[in-house]
Amino acid sequence: MKAFDYLRPTTVEEATEAFAAHPGARYLAGGTNLVDLMKLGVEQPAVLIDVGRLPLDTVEETADGSLRVGATVRNSDLAAHPLVRDRYPVLSQALLAGASGQLRNAATTGGNLLQRTRCPYFQDLDKPCNKREPGSGCGARDGVHRDHAVLGHSPQCIATHPSDMAVALAALGADVELYGPDGARSVPVADFHRLPGDHPERDTEIRPGEIITGVLLPAACAGLPSAYRKARDRASYAFALASVAVVLGVEDGVVDHAGIAFGGLAHRPWRARHAEQALLGAAATPPAFEGAVALELAHAEPLRDNAYKVPLARNLALDVLKRLAPAPATV
Repeated sequence: MKAFDYLRPTTVEEATEAFAAHPGARYLAGGTNLVDLMKLGVEQPAVLIDVGRLPLDTVEETADGSLRVGATVRNSDLAAHPLVRDRYPVLSQALLAGASGQLRNAATTGGNLLQRTRCPYFQDLDKPCNKREPGSGCGARDGVHRDHAVLGHSPQCIATHPSDMAVALAALGADVELYGPDGARSVPVADFHRLPGDHPERDTEIRPGEIITGVLLPAACAGLPSAYRKARDRASYAFALASVAVVLGVEDGVVDHAGIAFGGLAHRPWRARHAEQALLGAAATPPAFEGAVALELAHAEPLRDNAYKVPLARNLALDVLKRLAPAPATV
């Protein structure tokens, strides 16, 4: 690991000013991803700006009933928070499905959103990777890609996003709150992460110097039935082969709210817009669920060794949708 300088600002403004003043700086929170990448040589920051102690570690209800989660709230604390467990169970379930207990105790909300792919070609400096070194090629495309993307990939990159939490946030329609040189702004979680296109080195829509200050969970989804399911190679501490987060509202047997997102299938959490649109106003029945999910996954473009992900994702989604839908009324 190369030598670096270390700064610990006390305010968000100080943090962004320090970032602007130090080319090659990186923000550090829990360090559960960045420090690993530094050890591998993938990341070589000249300066680490520690934001883990900024006053962004609370979960607060807003006037309209939304829930604001500070960027430095630990994953374990967020999963256990009574308001999250009661109103947004999909988020609690997704957090508990990620990593180990020890890592959840260190990882933060903002850091979870900013974690980088676990593609082995990205993490190995001896392998070609357009995400790590633009123009070097994508070793995974003709190499080992069983765990890689089937949706939204490009000739430049077939990596997947590793977060469980972000999949739940996308299904909930949450917003990422940012602060930077141009002030504060927010971006929907579903649009925060980018598809690779011709620039896979750009993971997110975050602007230079911006810092995540929080995530806003919408009041509209509070209390709606929701759930997260994940398929992986072992029972714990493994990244998703495929996962799904669903938020489902049904009134008089008709779907009036549908939020669906897939994980493990794309370069970002994949918001299933086609499936959601097909379900709105439809009867909450297995045939409607099957048609909507099939419509979404018809856009998949599996590679040589990962076509199994399409039926896997379909079965996960159908299982969750059917479990969340209310039982038909009996006479």
